[in-house]
Amino acid sequence: MFSVSRVAGFVFIAATALSGAATGPAQESTPAEQNSLRVCADPNNLPYSNDQQQGFENRIATLVANDLGKKVEYFWFRQGEKFFRRTLNSGVCDVVMGVPAGLNEAATTQPYYRSTYVFVTRKSSGLPITSLDDPRLLTVKIGVHILGDSKDSLPPVHALISRGIVKNLVGYSIFGNLNEKDPPADLMRALESGQVDVALMWGPLAGYFSKKSSVPLVLTPIPEDKLNPELPFHFDIAIGVRANDTAMKQIMERELERRKVEIQGVLNAYGVPQVEIPQTAQHMQAADHAEPHAGPGRNE
Repeated sequence: MFSVSRVAGFVFIAATALSGAATGPAQESTPAEQNSLRVCADPNNLPYSNDQQQGFENRIATLVANDLGKKVEYFWFRQGEKFFRRTLNSGVCDVVMGVPAGLNEAATTQPYYRSTYVFVTRKSSGLPITSLDDPRLLTVKIGVHILGDSKDSLPPVHALISRGIVKNLVGYSIFGNLNEKDPPADLMRALESGQVDVALMWGPLAGYFSKKSSVPLVLTPIPEDKLNPELPFHFDIAIGVRANDTAMKQIMERELERRKVEIQGVLNAYGVPQVEIPQTAQHMQAADHAEPHAGPGRNE
C-alpha cells in the first residue's frame, strides 16, 4: 500500500530539509489574537508556493487572510521528511496549505480539491494514452518522476513495474537541488523535446507546466489500476493545522466553505486537474468538525 506519508512527499515536491530557516521564535497566541495568518511553506515549490508568493497555495492563503482581516506571515522551509516537526509542530506557524487529507503529521481540514495522476502526451504525436494496459506502453519511452529509492516509488511507477514495464522508463528527479528553479518541470521539458513519448505526472504539476509549454499537450487522467486496486491515483487535498488546534481548524474550514468559488477559480487558473471528492471523505470531515477531538488525521 502506498502510504499517505509518501504522497505527502510527492505533493510537496520534497527536498532534503534544511537544518534551519530564517524567522523569529515561535509565538504562543490564539487565532483571534494574532494579526497575521502564520503559514509554513516551501520557498521554491511552484505551482504550490515560492518566496515571491506566485503559487496557487500562496494565492489561497492570501484570500483567506484578507477575509479574516489579517496579513500572511510566512515561515519558509524546504519540505522534506522533517518539515512538520520543524515548522508546524514546533509552533513557528499555524497552517500548512495543500496537504493530503488524513496526513499523520497534522490534523487536516475537509478537502478543498481532489486531483489525480495523468498521462501527458504531445498533441502532435497522435499518441493519447488512456490506460495503464495500453500495449504501446511496452515500447514507447515513458518519463516518470522518481524519489530516489524503490520503496518510495510513486503510484504510476509501481503500476508500470508490476506490468513488467521497466527498461523503457526514464526517471527524472522531483527534487532537483536547492538552487534549481522548478525541478519537477524537467520531466515536462523532456516530453516537449521528444526525449520521452509520454509522461506520467501528478495533476497539479502537469496542469501548471503544460499551460506554460510552447508545445500543445494532452492530459488524460489515469484511471484506477485493476491489477493493483489498493494503489491510489487520486488524492484529497486539505489544509494542515496542529493536532490539537481545534480553533484554527474550524476557522480554516469555515473559510474553505465561504470562499469555495474563489478557491475553485484559483485552481482553474493554475490548470489543476480535478476529480470529484467522494461523499465518504466529505462525511468523514463533517464528523470530525462536529467532534473535533475524535476525528481522523490526529497524531500523538
